[in-house]
Amino acid sequence: MTTRTVDPTQELAAFLRTRRERLDPDDFGLPSRRRSRRTPGLRREEVAELAGVSIDYIVRLEQARGLRPSADVVEALARALRLAPDERAYLFDLARQRPRDDGKLATTAAPPLARLVADLSPLPVMLMNHRYDILAWNDEMAALLVDFGTLPPSQRNSMWLCLKHPEIRDFAVDRERVVREGIAHLRAAWAAHPDDRALAELIAEFTTDEEFARMWAERDVKVKGRGSKTIRHPAAGLLELHFEVLTPLQDQDQRLVIYRAMDEESQAALDRLSGSAGRAGR
Repeated sequence: MTTRTVDPTQELAAFLRTRRERLDPDDFGLPSRRRSRRTPGLRREEVAELAGVSIDYIVRLEQARGLRPSADVVEALARALRLAPDERAYLFDLARQRPRDDGKLATTAAPPLARLVADLSPLPVMLMNHRYDILAWNDEMAALLVDFGTLPPSQRNSMWLCLKHPEIRDFAVDRERVVREGIAHLRAAWAAHPDDRALAELIAEFTTDEEFARMWAERDVKVKGRGSKTIRHPAAGLLELHFEVLTPLQDQDQRLVIYRAMDEESQAALDRLSGSAGRAGR
């Protein structure tokens, strides 16, 4: 399959169309004229009026005719389309109006962070980059999910495991929500790193999966910094877990993911897994 990195002009056009089409004219106090509306959402002229730009400008943006809107125009479009904060950041990325970090993308764990991952035991912890590549993990995380060391490097990727690993793909009780949130986060990373060919190839591989392709086409954007998961573990049973994602200031391409139990039963299950991980490590 042919792979490509982000085409900002085409993606900007598609994103603006999908965000416009999801809006309800009634929410803006606009005349509904529903019988004369052939497509859902706001008309282009309505978005143009709300954003303070010309209709022709909106048409050219949505037809990917090479425009690069200014930061002021991007902000006006974000307000007009009522974008959520993560969607707004995505729009700024597509318009190339957000400052970029020109540093080298992380493919290995920064040594201080790798030590921190180990030091945070007995909490299950792993370190990832923006592609969801798993760069470091502790024994507790390996016991909770899988022994990452037994996997080839190409499979040490959180999204790959969720989509394709024969056991882990069924761990999450609310699988669709977990996959959807992961895709929304990955789309934000895709726009923020438009020249990352490895990421583009990874997404191309994932889009051969029908579930991923369907959700990817919806263009949801959401950076998930914390949340909860219910995991059905083959040895420990049902675990209710909270996760926190931290970004180090000095290594902003790396993300520290920390899991904690949400109730006593889940904590007892984590303790059992932690004990088995400790025995395995000796």
